[in-house]
Amino acid sequence: MLESIQNSTNYIKKRIGDFVPECGIILGTGLGGLVNEIEVEKQLMYSNIPDFPMSTLEFHSGKLIFGTLAGKKVVAMQGRLHYYEGYTMQQITLPVRVMKLLGIQTLFVSNASGSLNPAIKKGDLMVIEDHINLQPANPLIGRNDSDMGPRFPDMSQPYRRDLIEKALKIASANNINCHKGVYVAVTGPNLETRAEYRYLRIIGGDAVGMSTVPEVIVANHMGIPVFAISVLTDEGFTEELQPVSLEDILAIAHEAEPKMTQILKELIAGL
Repeated sequence: MLESIQNSTNYIKKRIGDFVPECGIILGTGLGGLVNEIEVEKQLMYSNIPDFPMSTLEFHSGKLIFGTLAGKKVVAMQGRLHYYEGYTMQQITLPVRVMKLLGIQTLFVSNASGSLNPAIKKGDLMVIEDHINLQPANPLIGRNDSDMGPRFPDMSQPYRRDLIEKALKIASANNINCHKGVYVAVTGPNLETRAEYRYLRIIGGDAVGMSTVPEVIVANHMGIPVFAISVLTDEGFTEELQPVSLEDILAIAHEAEPKMTQILKELIAGL
């Protein structure tokens, strides 16, 4: 995997020249609109980057975008990778390690998730303050390279507290419904049953999704500060569950995306 990380990094560096991104951004399902706010300098298709995994989802475009957002140089993943696509955890998180080697100092992560908390409605946003990992594998399993990070990385503060508080203030100032909560990561790709939603709420979850945690673990392993935010696209806190389609999820994400973009832009501008 170290050879793959280096192969991807070397290829990218040759094509972006002296561009050094300060921030990395991972855009979740239906949340690629932030790219429209970036003054793009370079775009690279995942499929052209050696050893870089490709998104298999038709609604994830699979591009690395290099440019300027809110006065800061950024690299954005327009299309993320998931365990349910059949990739290993090491493959899913390879882009985070590559972004670190490219120079990022902070990682911003977004996702679409389902609400477990009756106080958080679909269309709202939730800043992630902590997580519960129920995925069956860990990206740090295997031989540890001390140049990448420690064997047993601390996870007592996986999300930057100062960025969480700033984000909530930005949301309040812009009249955006934004909460703070715990994200539960599951495998997917199916959504949850009523009993599973109840269980996830009982163990402390406010939202559930199928991504984010592997990337956050690796970012912490490499010493990258993280901010993560969820768009709540469906509700799993009622006994009268209604069927949810991908079209429904994408529609809600698209509607809420400008609010998420506002928060991320102001956060990045203030770094």
